[in-house]
Amino acid sequence: MEGRRVVGWAARDTTGVLSPFSFNLRKTGQEDVVLKVLYCGVDHTDLHQMRNEIHTTKYPLVPGHEIVGEVVELGSEVKKFKVGDKVGVGCIVYACGDCPSCKSNMEQYCAKTIPTVNGIFEDGTPTRGGFSSAMAVHQRFVVRVPEKLAPEQAAPLLCAGVTAYSPLKQFNNGGSNKVIRGGILGLGGVGHLGVIIAKAMGHHVTAISTSDKKRREALEHLGADAFLISSNPVEMVAATGSLDYILDTARALHPLESYLSLLKVDAKIVIVGAVPQPLQFLASNLILGKKTISGSFIGSIEETQELLEFWEEKGLKTMTEVVKMNYVNKAFERMEKNDVRYRFVLDVAGSNLE
Repeated sequence: MEGRRVVGWAARDTTGVLSPFSFNLRKTGQEDVVLKVLYCGVDHTDLHQMRNEIHTTKYPLVPGHEIVGEVVELGSEVKKFKVGDKVGVGCIVYACGDCPSCKSNMEQYCAKTIPTVNGIFEDGTPTRGGFSSAMAVHQRFVVRVPEKLAPEQAAPLLCAGVTAYSPLKQFNNGGSNKVIRGGILGLGGVGHLGVIIAKAMGHHVTAISTSDKKRREALEHLGADAFLISSNPVEMVAATGSLDYILDTARALHPLESYLSLLKVDAKIVIVGAVPQPLQFLASNLILGKKTISGSFIGSIEETQELLEFWEEKGLKTMTEVVKMNYVNKAFERMEKNDVRYRFVLDVAGSNLE
């Protein structure tokens, strides 16, 4: 049995062009939260899926995995939310709950996760994202948006934000007076939030970019302490061995060797940008400096809730451009050209979706 009729915007083929699309939600389950979508972030992964560039897209595809909404209906077993609550949904809408990852509050690494977009529920229903008027999501994968955090501000935190927050929270001084010195490589949707989060954690932050174009933004608007041009050999040599970590958010192919040189002994580079080509490095450069290369995938539901509360507590601001749904195709065009500072957010509830 199907649930309520809703309207979204979907891609029908590899052109990735979005247009109105009506569909039914699945029947509301006992632990489902049905939400009216208010805002949804616009992410590069959406574009790749719309064009069938990753994960074998199943059309029609309704994108959107940075969703903020208002609860309009609850399953009979839902106790943590009530109608009218502001809530968020990120990148996944199901995990098994029984594996070691799930039991360790790292359900994003569960082998049985179902993504918010381009997935299939156990009953055969396709998952549809937040470029739509409503969604039905199991309560385990819904987070509460704090009262003082504006919903359009919260949206980018549900994927881009927690992708930076989850790895960054491991770097702390253990209560000592030591200053953690970190580098954020790449200043796009994830990278700019990485700078803001790391600064709010008390780190000394160096923004790393291939050119000087974003220097002023990084230092004056994002609050970075230093700016390093990776294509400038003089600057790179001067910064050798200066960082406790690098959060690598770059999506384009880049040489790991030069960035490894920036790390102190026993320091780490954490990769969160899914570069489609192999990244190369010399093993000796890891061995001789006891350096580590690791990866991190989004964040857990628990970490997502932490980040929303952290954002409210610290009074942080997400740098967004809010647009209506009828602008979404243009927004993707601009995003491809890096013509947004720093995240598009769709005003779904304020748009005519028909």
